[in-house]
Amino acid sequence: MIPALGPQLLMLAALYALLAALLVVLCLATRWPVWVKLAGVALVSGFYMLVHPTLVAVSGWPSQDQLPPKFVFLSAVFDEPVPAKGHAGAIFLWVHPVEEGKLVDMPRAYRLKYQKDLRGILEDGIKKARDGNAQMGSTNPRRGPRGSTWLRPSGNDDLEIRLSDVPRAQLPEK
Repeated sequence: MIPALGPQLLMLAALYALLAALLVVLCLATRWPVWVKLAGVALVSGFYMLVHPTLVAVSGWPSQDQLPPKFVFLSAVFDEPVPAKGHAGAIFLWVHPVEEGKLVDMPRAYRLKYQKDLRGILEDGIKKARDGNAQMGSTNPRRGPRGSTWLRPSGNDDLEIRLSDVPRAQLPEK
């Protein structure tokens, strides 16, 4: 699957190609020692290795960052696990973050580890949303072993996700 190319992504690719072309010209047209030329090649290659994950994140691929504490649930897609092939499966979740009761930023896609109970919760949320009841989501840390939380990796695996109906707006009296 090829992500959609936006103008910013094309600009980053063009700048990287320009940097690589400049390196080729400098390597061919100068009498620098070989170690300087190799260092330049290693530097540009390392730069590419650092930039590539950023390009993937910018291009619209689902984030594996932690879900926001409150969000409006938009949709989900379920990728079933296939143990015979070693495929763990995933849940792709589209949410719109909420802060102080207001929608912020743009909707974002998240990739979560496949969990059967989470799939049930999200399928119920999808059905309710199709029936016209928008769904508000929240995340809470799961209760687990006591100890330092900074030793545990941050992620969505240790979060409990809950969905509830968004309260209907009350119209003012006439």
